[in-house]
Amino acid sequence: MYRDNTLIPTEAVRLAALGSLAEGDKQYAELASGIRYFVARITGPSLDLLGSSLELLNYEGLAVPADGGSVKDSAILQITPAGREAFQTLMTSNVRAPVNEVSKLVIALKMRFLHLLSEEDRRDQADMLSEMCETELARLNELRSGYSQEPLAQWLDLEISQLQQRLDWFETLDA
Repeated sequence: MYRDNTLIPTEAVRLAALGSLAEGDKQYAELASGIRYFVARITGPSLDLLGSSLELLNYEGLAVPADGGSVKDSAILQITPAGREAFQTLMTSNVRAPVNEVSKLVIALKMRFLHLLSEEDRRDQADMLSEMCETELARLNELRSGYSQEPLAQWLDLEISQLQQRLDWFETLDA
């Protein structure tokens, strides 16, 4: 993690893997395929995000083959107690602003696995994401106040509008 408790790209992929396994045991090949699909649809193709091996989860004791054998394409993986703890830590991390491709992926993963958190942790995540949007809105509104020429002003207005919608949505998520 970065110093501000936000995820580095490989941790976002780890969150995807552990969240999927927290929902239930998965075949290694199915897990890898599902992660590749989700990550590529959110961020586009990225070697930085898809380069890490799921075998590291086994090596670090976060996921193990259900039959006690070795990790291979047909192995059924299951999350360990240490994996559940790591998942909790990753899910309750901060999201880095301004929102970039990795931040979008982390937010999407948080939404994907939010149902696996306690009600209190879900509320805390919604609050944190709302605060992130408020900070971004303040930054963009300050920038917008200094520019009136088109098309920059129109583009900033569009960004502000989308961010306001996202803030409104996160606030309803908290309710």
